[in-house]
Amino acid sequence: MDMPLDASPTRLLGRIRACVPTMRARAAALDQAVRFPFEDIADLRLAGCLDAPIPTRLGGPGLGTNPEGSLTTLTMLRLIGSGNLSVGRVVEGHINALRLVMLFGDEARQREAAEDARDGRLFALWIAEAEPLRLISRRMLSGRKTFGSAVGAATRALVTATDDAGDAWLARVDVDHPGIETKALAQSPQGMRAAGNGAVAFHDVPCAVLGGAGDYLREPEFSAGAWRSSAVALGGLDALIEAARTQLQARGRAGDPHQLARMGHALIAQETASLWLHKAAPIADEATDSPHRLAYVNLARIAVETACLDALRLVQRSLGLAAFVPPNPIERLSRDLGTFLRQPAPDEALTDGAAYYMRHDLPP
Repeated sequence: MDMPLDASPTRLLGRIRACVPTMRARAAALDQAVRFPFEDIADLRLAGCLDAPIPTRLGGPGLGTNPEGSLTTLTMLRLIGSGNLSVGRVVEGHINALRLVMLFGDEARQREAAEDARDGRLFALWIAEAEPLRLISRRMLSGRKTFGSAVGAATRALVTATDDAGDAWLARVDVDHPGIETKALAQSPQGMRAAGNGAVAFHDVPCAVLGGAGDYLREPEFSAGAWRSSAVALGGLDALIEAARTQLQARGRAGDPHQLARMGHALIAQETASLWLHKAAPIADEATDSPHRLAYVNLARIAVETACLDALRLVQRSLGLAAFVPPNPIERLSRDLGTFLRQPAPDEALTDGAAYYMRHDLPP
């Protein structure tokens, strides 16, 4: 970009909102071709989305890194998720990676990451593995990551790795290093097919460790950020309900009492999820180690999952077999949303959140 964009929240969200219709128009072809959304990421880069996580102290908007930006971050991720959940996955990973650099990196690494984001570089966070990625002498990586998003598109990545003592570390790598080999998955997932899903092999790749051993895994920070994934899912729910309403209107069924009842319940689920997240986001980003941060996010995460699954059932019942037949956008939205919701340990999140609030009052 030749000139800096107006980074005020209203202008930023306005530019991102303007990208949503084009994202929706491209989504079916990207899904069918199992192709990464390079054009969508380019549009969001021009809108100021990729440098939005730069903290205010480094001259950025601070979305995802400054506590006061949590609600704007929520709206941004919700909008992107409503355009394409695969794009939302990639952007949420970018924000998460930059947040971790700002939390655990030294001043030089933080400024380096901020400049990378200003230059439009896409960050990724790769943690899934069949066996631990090895950290050698705290400066070299060897091994594989078996699943990640934005593989083949991200130029910077944060990875988890284990040293010879069995300690877990967080490390930053340049993905364009010749010792890194990326490839698409042999079998694409049922949904989220445009998220750049792939595997990464590391052959003696230099890296920079961030923070100390085990820092990345410490709670509540490790899990409290789950609300950002839920914000993307809520955007997918928005798109699902909007598509269903449009199709019922086109069929002349919008006034049918049974359809009205189903849509009424879907709208209640949508608003319930939104209310939970609007309360969870500021709590999650509080600058404290209080366990209530994680407990509340755990419950909010399950509230959003429940709302999405309830709405999927209601919409599919409303539209019948047509909801399962491409090119109906609801067929893809259902696959994407169902896949996206498969976040780890949902039962543990629910029971841990409930256990905390059995001993403490819910926040006012």
